[in-house]
Amino acid sequence: MAAGHVAIVPSPGLGHLIPLTELAKRLFVHHNFTVTFFIPNDGTNLTLQKKLLEALPETISSTFLPPINLDDVPPESMMETKIALTLTRSLSAIRDSVKALAESTRLVALVVDVFGLEAFDVANELNLLPYLFFPSTAMGLWLVFELPKLDETTTCEYRDLPEPVRLPGCVPLHGKDFVEILKDRSNVAYKAFLRIGKRYKSAAGIMINSFADVEPGAFKAFKEHRQSHGLPPVYPIGPVIKTGSASGLGENECLSWLDDQPIGSVLFVSFGTGGTLTSEQMNELALGLEMSGVRFLWVTRSPNETSKDAAFFGVQSSTDPLRFLPQGFWERTKEVGLVVTSWAPQVQILSHGSTGGFLTHCGWNSTVESIVHGVPLIAWPLYAEQKMNSVLLAEDLKVAWRVKVNDKGIVEREEIAKYAKGLIEGDEGKLLKKKMIELKEASQVALSQDGSSTKSLAEVAQIWKGHKN
Repeated sequence: MAAGHVAIVPSPGLGHLIPLTELAKRLFVHHNFTVTFFIPNDGTNLTLQKKLLEALPETISSTFLPPINLDDVPPESMMETKIALTLTRSLSAIRDSVKALAESTRLVALVVDVFGLEAFDVANELNLLPYLFFPSTAMGLWLVFELPKLDETTTCEYRDLPEPVRLPGCVPLHGKDFVEILKDRSNVAYKAFLRIGKRYKSAAGIMINSFADVEPGAFKAFKEHRQSHGLPPVYPIGPVIKTGSASGLGENECLSWLDDQPIGSVLFVSFGTGGTLTSEQMNELALGLEMSGVRFLWVTRSPNETSKDAAFFGVQSSTDPLRFLPQGFWERTKEVGLVVTSWAPQVQILSHGSTGGFLTHCGWNSTVESIVHGVPLIAWPLYAEQKMNSVLLAEDLKVAWRVKVNDKGIVEREEIAKYAKGLIEGDEGKLLKKKMIELKEASQVALSQDGSSTKSLAEVAQIWKGHKN
């Protein structure tokens, strides 16, 4: 007998969907729930999302909602605006689909992520438990909870705040490192996020892709302040990362090349699905890697002509990124480096013994994968909440170095060479590695049979199983 049925509505973007599919697997394997995904459709190419969902067990099904129209949204609008609008404009389709599912199965809970809180109205109408899956840090969740107070008590842009903000249980955070959607308080995206964020407290519970040993202070503060702040229960259930074997064009090339490299000698360089650099920055990165002399595996994309928005939604540029590398770079570095221009099996690369470090944009999915595999970091945040993540990694956990930019916003080749060489070959790099191995071991304990994250998810499952609908 199935324990019940759970509906999940992810925000658009592959980075939102991946951890939710892993959560769905755990709900089935460990707690016997069946799961249905309802996928909002912004009209972009959803081939990657379909491929990911088709590979799931048959107890996890998916329905793609009708495409919505965003033609009235100005092209320069923030990516987060488009995500929020996609969900808002999909609400009637979500309502119809979830209602139909509730009529044919014992549906107990509706799970949404960061931007999907308005779907809680559907959960309340149908007597479903409304749960939030927060795919980032406890620090990020605290910022959502504290934002209405910040909005009321300050008038300047947050980057101009004279003092860092002290979120409960967290390392001090400067306004310039806030999540990108908060950088312009007059922007429609900011106002939408403030409105959505106020609904977080209406969740019956919040599952978060982190674990107690990564952010002990923040999780302790959730318990201590729950009554006074009117917070829902928060369940650390991470690390939730992509599992299963790799499958893609770059798999054999990357892993075969790594097999031929010395243990711990390779710097993996990747900025995620949405990470693009300017031509000038791409040039500096290439020359910095060459100057360092360290072995590297670089997943590169064409410079900003494919916006991060397009890449985030799974649309890749057709332009060959190799055209933008410095002249002669490939010839000069072919003995020590591999440049991949399509897709790379990131989890398999991070788990490979030859990988000694990761130059990353600090997306939380990539960060959690690094922790699970004990790979120290060079933190190069680009957008979304990545600057916040880099503060946690560099200043609190001390498992990363954060890159410094010059007055033109460029990370210079000499700096890149210094970081790369230091992480792979230097004594300070060994210290980062040691701390990251400690986190890796803590993550294994959290996910063990009696671990804190395992118990957290079991607690949620028990509440769902007992829900009378």
